[in-house]
Amino acid sequence: MPSPVSADRSAAHPPGPGSVDALITQTRRLKGEVDAVRRDARSDGGDPEERWQRALYDLALHQLDDLDAHLAQLRDGPEPEPAAPPIAPGEPPAGTAGGSLLSRVGSAEWHLLTDEATWSGELYQILGRDPAEPALTLDELPSLVLDEDRPRLTAMVTDCLVDGKPIDGEFRVVRPDATVRTVHMMGEPVLGADGGTASMWAVLRDVSELRRHRRTVRETRDSLQRHRREERTEQRIAVELQEAVLPPWRGSLRLPHQGPRALDLAAHQLPAATATLIGGGWYDALELSHGETLLSVGDLTGHGVSVASGMATLLGAVRGMAMAGAHPGPLLAMLNRLLDATVQPALGSAVCCRYRPETRTLVWAQAGHPAPLLYRDGTGCVLTAPDGVLLGATSGAVYGQAEVTLEPGDLLLLHTDGLVPGHTGSAAVDRLLDLAPRFGAARTAQDCVRTVAEEFGATERADEACVLVARVTA
Repeated sequence: MPSPVSADRSAAHPPGPGSVDALITQTRRLKGEVDAVRRDARSDGGDPEERWQRALYDLALHQLDDLDAHLAQLRDGPEPEPAAPPIAPGEPPAGTAGGSLLSRVGSAEWHLLTDEATWSGELYQILGRDPAEPALTLDELPSLVLDEDRPRLTAMVTDCLVDGKPIDGEFRVVRPDATVRTVHMMGEPVLGADGGTASMWAVLRDVSELRRHRRTVRETRDSLQRHRREERTEQRIAVELQEAVLPPWRGSLRLPHQGPRALDLAAHQLPAATATLIGGGWYDALELSHGETLLSVGDLTGHGVSVASGMATLLGAVRGMAMAGAHPGPLLAMLNRLLDATVQPALGSAVCCRYRPETRTLVWAQAGHPAPLLYRDGTGCVLTAPDGVLLGATSGAVYGQAEVTLEPGDLLLLHTDGLVPGHTGSAAVDRLLDLAPRFGAARTAQDCVRTVAEEFGATERADEACVLVARVTA
């Protein structure tokens, strides 16, 4: 109930019903559009960004609901004071749904000369008081306010009455049912005929639900930011762990203590389309006793720090058991027992090869992994795989071994799944075998790896992939 004369201007004439109806129509149209976008974007996932988006949509809809109700109240005028009995403790105000923002705006005027107060029916509803009781004066109003918010209310009233400043602030009130509501108050001093302050009028709005939704948005935003920081930290740790464990090959690998090189070696890791997907793929070459060489390629399912750490553990175990003299088949069996004994279940695949340069013999075994490809005289073939299930799939698994004799100039290619994007199984193998003529023309193993990267590296892949090439030189 704004007074006709305020401290600095006459009250504005209310807008006509037609203009308010037009605003209501626009508000409802916008509300429908926002609701449609919210339904299209709704997801049942637990992703923090999705939760934050849902909270923002809900907040926008509640504010549009609120605006719709306030415009309708502006068009229809204040509701008459209800003749209903007092509100029972815990009962929502009349005409509102529990938890709703609708119809929660009231008005009041406090007359300084007579010390009287006039409240609208809506204000009684907001404060949960009996409309039959007299309205509280400015001296009595702080009795409803939380102790920590009373200085704020006192400062607002003092600024208004003494300095003629408009009121604009919030405070929390305790209703008779012991519920706490947040009230936003806006108002101005009203001048009397002598130019002095005669009264103060204000519009009070229950913004409890609005503040709750804003708090939800803030909390979900903070949760999203924490989640993103954790993701960046995990990614950095996973990358550093991966770089620390995998051989940093930027060209052909020269094994340190071997005399004349029996193998020309090169390897490469092709990244996933999403940089955050740091997986458990590895490639490795290790010089063993008597000039033998261990070649291994494998992959542990999953992504992140725990998977990168598991990959480092597996690779360390492969190296240690190979140095101790374990052959490929028994080595994979022990690796399977290691995974079976870990606290967190995991699955992995691997191929392990042991090359003897004196006889140019390759002994190898696989655990649910693509078999090595052998290129000779411009053509390629898939080596016949011995028996072997995925690592960690079953206890007590036995892994067979196969043996093949290589010739000078032969090229062996080991790889993980996903090397050929969009192709799996035999289709991926066919694409790799088609590279035989280009491998035959290549001078080094590094040239062959570069050919693979040029052919398949530009295409986005769902997961990272590893390739290792070994060319028999003597």
